[in-house]
Amino acid sequence: MKRRVSEIAEAVGARALGDTSIEVSGVSSIAVASPGDLVFAEDEKSLAAALQSRASAVIAGNFTETVNTSKTILIASHPRLAFARAAELLRDPAAHKPGVHSTAAVDESAKLGEAVSIDAHASVAANARVGNRTWIGANCVVGAAVEIGEDCKIYPNVTIYSGTRLGDRVIVHAGAVLGSDGFGYVRDETSGRHEKFPQIGKLEIEDDVEIGANTTIDRGALETTRIGRGTKIDNLVHIGHNCVIGENVIIAAQAGFSGSITIEDNVIIGGQVGVGEHARIEEGVMIGGQGGVLPKKVLRGKGVAFWGTPAKPLREYLSQLAALARLGKRE
Repeated sequence: MKRRVSEIAEAVGARALGDTSIEVSGVSSIAVASPGDLVFAEDEKSLAAALQSRASAVIAGNFTETVNTSKTILIASHPRLAFARAAELLRDPAAHKPGVHSTAAVDESAKLGEAVSIDAHASVAANARVGNRTWIGANCVVGAAVEIGEDCKIYPNVTIYSGTRLGDRVIVHAGAVLGSDGFGYVRDETSGRHEKFPQIGKLEIEDDVEIGANTTIDRGALETTRIGRGTKIDNLVHIGHNCVIGENVIIAAQAGFSGSITIEDNVIIGGQVGVGEHARIEEGVMIGGQGGVLPKKVLRGKGVAFWGTPAKPLREYLSQLAALARLGKRE
């Protein structure tokens, strides 16, 4: 949707220079920008390219103060963040029209808020609740008594099991499965059989969480699996039963978490990281790609990066690698 530059500047906390009455309708990279687009520049080199582009306006940092240009500039202390917020402002709110598709199956006891959109062949079971302006994509399955908050986006082919609650502004990408049974069994030593341990807990996903495509998050066994506010989970991630993930955690693709793991706030976890059961990752820790955390292990140290298997502080890990390299040269 179109917005004046002056509106965008006010909304994102930027200071506008030039013709602030012009309108922009979308965002773009510098390389493919067209008239009506908004782009951003984080340094002087990218600013030069942005000013030569066909974009109508540029978001940039304080280094633009003395630049002589006829192009409209929005000066922000954090150009990338301001650009992301501007992109959300320019998003078309009518992309999903309110209403229930004729082929969708919505139980009569389900409660739908205002301006809810439910696409073709989606299913909403008994006593489910869907908040205002939430979109449920084609072929989604929303189980009995599931609660979904306001302004959520549930992309096609998502399955949400009974006993799951989503907060507001949650985004779930295609193919994700939320609230499935955890991998819990008890072995009968006499027969050798593995018998299923009860998986009757809940899954709670707090506000502003984003969950990537084909990610799976198990319900608690007897308690609750919880994903904290603002956490972002990439594609193909698995989170086992009874895990508690804190707020504003970043989890990259193909990471896997066994049961009963605690991840505190502001942790960053790289791709293909594996974490054993009952481990604890304390606030602000970073784990590099393909790192492995042993069961019951505690990683602590705000801002400390860990790497390797078993995961160790980066400096220690690199020191050990260097020592191994020196030993190899002596042979």
